[in-house]
Amino acid sequence: MGCALSERVAYRELSLWHATAPGDWTPRPPLPGDRDTDVAVVGAGFTGLWTALYLVRADPSLRVTVLEAETAGFGASGRNGGWCSALFPSSLESLAKRSSRSAALAQHEAMRGTVDEVLAAAAEEGIDAHAAKGGTISLARSEPQMARARADIEQARSWGLGEDDVRLLDAAEASAVLAATSVHGATYTPDCAAIHPARLVRGLADAVVRRGVTLHEQTPAIAIEPGGVVTRHGVLRAECVIRATEGYTRTLEGERRRMIPVYSLIIATEPLPTEVWGQIGLRRRETFTDHRLLIIYGQRTADDRLVFGGRGAPYHFGSRIRPGFDRNDRVFDDLHAALVDLFPAIRDARITHRWGGALGIARDWTASVGLDRGTGLGWAGGYVGDGVGTTNLAGRTLADLVLQRDTDLTRLPWVGHRSRAWEPEPFRWLGINAGLRAMTWADQEEARTGRESRLAKLVSPLIH
Repeated sequence: MGCALSERVAYRELSLWHATAPGDWTPRPPLPGDRDTDVAVVGAGFTGLWTALYLVRADPSLRVTVLEAETAGFGASGRNGGWCSALFPSSLESLAKRSSRSAALAQHEAMRGTVDEVLAAAAEEGIDAHAAKGGTISLARSEPQMARARADIEQARSWGLGEDDVRLLDAAEASAVLAATSVHGATYTPDCAAIHPARLVRGLADAVVRRGVTLHEQTPAIAIEPGGVVTRHGVLRAECVIRATEGYTRTLEGERRRMIPVYSLIIATEPLPTEVWGQIGLRRRETFTDHRLLIIYGQRTADDRLVFGGRGAPYHFGSRIRPGFDRNDRVFDDLHAALVDLFPAIRDARITHRWGGALGIARDWTASVGLDRGTGLGWAGGYVGDGVGTTNLAGRTLADLVLQRDTDLTRLPWVGHRSRAWEPEPFRWLGINAGLRAMTWADQEEARTGRESRLAKLVSPLIH
């Protein structure tokens, strides 16, 4: 991951999740000079830790070393919205174009199974992630949004996906789950669990160390090369090196245009009283969103807070990552206004935490995982914000690839995919921010007119 920030940022101040995770955030010792290992993993977020866990579960004799620039869970794995979902950033159509219809459906089923695998693996390792598998309700709060909801159902049925996968709710059914304002209907999928992400990622860090993995924190990687990782503290030599750096990939030499960091920001309320939750719903801790273009997402936490986030923060020129980008008062105010618009009952609730972080996006918005046997270099990433579940699938797949196993996972269509590089600046800055602005305008137009924005058809490919 990126530049060390520990001297300037107290870890518990990074997010609600960091503040409420058990234990302390004292970093483990850095790499103590040049060392040898069998598998080097760069990045102690979900991807790196799941990979390490499944490797040592399969072969306890394997020497696995994980390097982390800050402390495990510092980045997106400790700051996200807490959705462990079956969402995958590429559509079934996109996957089928690169492979086949059956392969695309296999990817979808693998993602559905991953939600339960995360919960089972956490239980096996004794991790209490405050998980509740209540599914996801995606509200439609206008006629254009309802049209998109119906289109999603039609698309699902065209792929043979039934009501056990996703179903359409009318206004009354949707409001019974989540009593927001102006509800026209919703789609609902059972394939999502609300979690406390920092409890999960910190638990995974402890679990891999317990199983014999070496974890060096405060060890920024400078470059990944065949045969090892160059760090500020020495070279870690390894036959196999896994890049698990997601939004921080641009900090590695030669990787500036591999993945762009885009910021997503989140707010959290104080714990809400029982009578307010009686008005809102989410009795099974369903995660929620709606069918607007600029993504929003939320959950009810185990201690009865509303956590609510969304896109809207600008992409920063040159793919810059700075601590100050984690906070944007304009976006926080917009999120609060959107939350109150959804649930007027929380208008006077105190916002106790505001935070953000960088997520990784590949040029074709396609997540991928792979291992080049010639160089020994592996990778996973590009989750576009849907990484809590996808990282687990990546970790299991990378373990199979490293161990040279031919499995159903290693034959999935995202394996071995390589996205082309992002355009040089200023073109990517102009294009990305123009797309974000267009989505905002389209949502505003639809809210004002009640009709589908013509811009919506243009920007829709940016979010699917």
